[in-house]
Amino acid sequence: MTRRGAAARIARAAVVRGAVVAAVCGASVVALPGSVAVAAPDVPEYAFADDVRRAEPATDTGDAVRLEPGATYRSSLPHGIGIGDGSSDGTGADGKVYYRLELDAASTAYVSVTAIPRPGAALAVGDGIGVAVQNADGTSCSYDSVTVGTSQSPRPITAWAAREIQPGRGLCQEAGTYYVVVEPVGTGTGGPGGGAGEDTWDLEIAPVSEPPVAKGTSTNVPGTWNSATPAPPTGEAESVHGGAGFTEAAAVAQGVWGDEIVPGQTLFYRVPVDWGRQLYASVEVGSGRKSSGFVVDALDLTLHNPVRAKVEEVGVGYGGTQKSAALAPAPPVRYANRYAPANPTKSLRFAGDHYLVVHLAAEVADAFGDGPYGLTLRVRLGGSAQPGPGYQGRAVPRGVFGKDSGLAAPTGAGLGDLGDRTRAASSADGDATMRAVAAAGFGTGTALLLVLGGWTLIGRRRAAAASAAGQIRVSAQNPTP
Repeated sequence: MTRRGAAARIARAAVVRGAVVAAVCGASVVALPGSVAVAAPDVPEYAFADDVRRAEPATDTGDAVRLEPGATYRSSLPHGIGIGDGSSDGTGADGKVYYRLELDAASTAYVSVTAIPRPGAALAVGDGIGVAVQNADGTSCSYDSVTVGTSQSPRPITAWAAREIQPGRGLCQEAGTYYVVVEPVGTGTGGPGGGAGEDTWDLEIAPVSEPPVAKGTSTNVPGTWNSATPAPPTGEAESVHGGAGFTEAAAVAQGVWGDEIVPGQTLFYRVPVDWGRQLYASVEVGSGRKSSGFVVDALDLTLHNPVRAKVEEVGVGYGGTQKSAALAPAPPVRYANRYAPANPTKSLRFAGDHYLVVHLAAEVADAFGDGPYGLTLRVRLGGSAQPGPGYQGRAVPRGVFGKDSGLAAPTGAGLGDLGDRTRAASSADGDATMRAVAAAGFGTGTALLLVLGGWTLIGRRRAAAASAAGQIRVSAQNPTP
């Protein structure tokens, strides 16, 4: 199997960013370029959506910026300053920031918030974020929190909240103004190894709207399902290059996939899962240069649903020899799963792209070398495709919940039948450049010149990147996320 080294991927990201800057320079637009968060030289930075909009965090609800479903926003959250003591830090009480939603009385709204700690930040186990959706009376419709965990390795972490329309539920069912509240979670003690300290985390916010279904749709959660673990796929791995964010996630289907990862890096993959299908996945990291020592919670695999809500997670330690982590079996994707009492069932509530997120802790570099390390992803789909719930409208963004919500798919084909299409999905260098040029709204002639210029830069850098890739295995710098 042929793998591209980490140096080549970093060189590719630099070229794409350069072309994007050239494309949007001088344009008066709201959107910001993708892949703009600061990162260490050997770890690609988090890839924000190419058409990301800026949303200024408000200190109170009166100044909250409105979020539109289907758009993606970049914002920030001061972290570690005044956590839990009510001190003033440029945000609201206890560091909270606010955003606004205008909702009808029929659609369910989901809001995911991905926080990106500063590369090299000294984090505590409990450092993270909390996200809530509240109504105009300050009543919480839902709340979720996430922390960096025992690895204490800086990485993108995602929490979500929702205003759900459900039969028999009294709160948060009315049309009107709602607020997204994001707060820092953690000790806030600061200092090396003692928490985030006085720091600011970038945020990516992605609101989604789910249309209603016909009255009478079943709310009964099936009590039985096939909980056996099937044998993982075997055979020669097909090369894939994981993305650096949700919007850059590499498309994979059932099979064996090979990639590379460096300590501190997080890779994103997406798998289309139809109604009635079950997703099984495992990840394996290769051996290091030495096998002495041990890193607790070194390799992490997380499954997220189409609105980026966490479904389940597994983490394993690493002692220098190959190690694998596998998600526990989960039930088939069904609309009624939302009425289950807990995850993973509760979050397997809609079809669409599900995300596999892999992180290798930064501490691995200190114990076993800078890498890159070989990575093998094994994906299997079980069950059989079933009809969707029959949405009475379009999801926003369109198609986020599969063909039943607006995805243009071949007649009679479910998401689970689109493996060939996902394998053929192009991850060619320059895609981000072309999308950014289009978003900037330039004239056709100008856009063509900019695109050609971007491709010329890519061609010139590709040879240099290939040469660097052969050297990074021997003398990579100590990476941070």
